[in-house]
Amino acid sequence: MKASKLLLHSAAAAVLLASAWAQAASVSGTVTNKTTGKPAAGDTVVLVDVQSGMSEVAKTTTNGQGHYTLSEPGSGPYLIRVTHQGAGYFIAAPQGGGPGDIPVYDVSAKVEGVFIEADVLEFETDASGQLHVIERYFVHNTSNPPQTEWSPKTFLLSLPAEATVSGVAAQRPTGLPTSVKLDPGSTKGHYSFNFPIEPDQGDKDTLFQIDYTVPYSGAKFTFHPEVTLPTQSVGVLLPKSMTFAAGSGSVFQQIQQDPGIQTFVAKNLTPGKTLEFTISGTGSMPREAQGSQGGQGDASGQAAGPGNQPGGGIGAPINTPDPLTKYKWWILGGLALLLAAAAAFLLRKPAGAPAGPAATAVNVATAPTPGFAGTPAHAAPATPAGRNAALLTALKEELFALESEKLSGTITAAEYAEVKPALETVLKRALKRNS
Repeated sequence: MKASKLLLHSAAAAVLLASAWAQAASVSGTVTNKTTGKPAAGDTVVLVDVQSGMSEVAKTTTNGQGHYTLSEPGSGPYLIRVTHQGAGYFIAAPQGGGPGDIPVYDVSAKVEGVFIEADVLEFETDASGQLHVIERYFVHNTSNPPQTEWSPKTFLLSLPAEATVSGVAAQRPTGLPTSVKLDPGSTKGHYSFNFPIEPDQGDKDTLFQIDYTVPYSGAKFTFHPEVTLPTQSVGVLLPKSMTFAAGSGSVFQQIQQDPGIQTFVAKNLTPGKTLEFTISGTGSMPREAQGSQGGQGDASGQAAGPGNQPGGGIGAPINTPDPLTKYKWWILGGLALLLAAAAAFLLRKPAGAPAGPAATAVNVATAPTPGFAGTPAHAAPATPAGRNAALLTALKEELFALESEKLSGTITAAEYAEVKPALETVLKRALKRNS
């Protein structure tokens, strides 16, 4: 009798083990060094479980042909991270047996072909009377052969010595905005980002953003921004109720773009150049314009082309060559616009349901990543399933990046506690709908 029970239990265990083996899957791919055009041998490749605290569940090393294979212990979702010359690159683990190929680049502390397309400063006064500034740098890496610029002080910048920084974010060419750490320099008011500037992906570049305040009586405050890289444009945006005055030796041209906003631009600046301008008066940016105009452009801030929306979109104004035009609505919307659009897209009504606000958000959520103008809106996946899969991949990658920054100490505990629950909530809903 005992023998029969033992045999029965052994058979059951064998069936369960066989079932587990049957469910186990593997993912494989090739890591290619896009700088040399050769396989990346000896790189560490890790499988990360998104739903269990971003824990590492499998690890291997690429062989001489850059090939790797990882066993997935369950159904996922997973991310794959490869480390090349100290820099991390990652993708969402492909489902359905697709190849997990990953491009990497050689890393250098200084790379030729890195420049700032636009340094945009947005001004307004807050409830406490302080001057609130949001500054965004759109940085290109056009190196050839392509290389990633990365060091402890990858990107240098200067802020007023009186500035109090309240938020810092960065965005890779193929990622979402992520909270990062701003490292103070040896001189007060000077800072640096320890964040890689990866090669451009088409029209997609790297974005840096700093949110700060300076003491302000409403009388005036003079800024002296320093140019650290070749810069095509420095733009200053402020409400109509405030006043802008260029300082000695600084040449700014006023651009007429929006009836509620003043825009001043200085162009073609070289490293070492110090600008000067004075802001005075009080006022707030016209946020009602975001809601009324948000449906007329994509998430990059570029006006939608004909056919992108019902009845066609509004194109860029004629005879407006200013490069800040394509960033306008991204600048006004801020990082919250992307997360709101993503949530609205994932929580939208099922196919066939009456259209509503969530349906309107689809065009924004599936548009190019904010700050990366120029990518046609029709490049987004054509079907609802495809759009959902693309956004799901982006959310998983961003959650992975968030955990990586926590481990490396580039994000504060408060920022982590604020960002992670929001990303997890949207991701779980996306996974539920996708299944």
